[in-house]
Amino acid sequence: MSKARILLVEDEPGLVLTVTDLLEADGYDVAHAGDFHSADEALKAGWFDLVLLDLMLPGGSGLDLLRDMRARSDRKPVLVLTARAAVPERVVGLKLGADDYLGKPFDSMELLARIEALIRRSDTPSLAAELPQAVVSSFGDVEIDEARSEVRKAGQALQLTVQEYRLLVFMAAHPGRTLSRRRLLDEVWGYDADVNSRTVDVHVSSLRQKLGEDPNRPRWVLTVRGFGYRFEPGA
Repeated sequence: MSKARILLVEDEPGLVLTVTDLLEADGYDVAHAGDFHSADEALKAGWFDLVLLDLMLPGGSGLDLLRDMRARSDRKPVLVLTARAAVPERVVGLKLGADDYLGKPFDSMELLARIEALIRRSDTPSLAAELPQAVVSSFGDVEIDEARSEVRKAGQALQLTVQEYRLLVFMAAHPGRTLSRRRLLDEVWGYDADVNSRTVDVHVSSLRQKLGEDPNRPRWVLTVRGFGYRFEPGA
């Protein structure tokens, strides 16, 4: 019986074969789209638990595909597969709503671990059930409504990605405590990834922008250099 259904958006035949065999051997049901338009049609017509998304596709950019998904409130987890040198594309992808990225070439076991973690996290609709004792419900003009899985600023709902929301709720549940990048990866993303990964940093940067913080003088999400971040609701 399949664990979950995954859409693999990739145009390199060798990689498609390798990844499909890997995923199917681990119990996943895999569908494949090799270009922008077929991927877009598959996403609109089918139901998937996760998308593995290459950024360079015939007929269009994977970034545009991701942007279109999030614009129509398609919240399924997206793991971007990208060349290690394509740092700007990784950053843009995460800001557009990708849940994480994995550089090519990648380790098979790491790919499986990240897929499992993202699917497991997506099965939990709200972090509120995991953190019933969260002590911060508002700071400044921002409100965290865990019952609705919503964050509002000055009464207006913010368009946060799933991971941005989870990150804010987790930090808000630990006010004044310095949280390492490794702990945030473990608690929010659900796996122990490379501590040098920019995943956390990019999500924090995007979250700060949406909260209306000055990027040069953040008010609530503070950087602890060389370690991680600290949430200061009263700052």
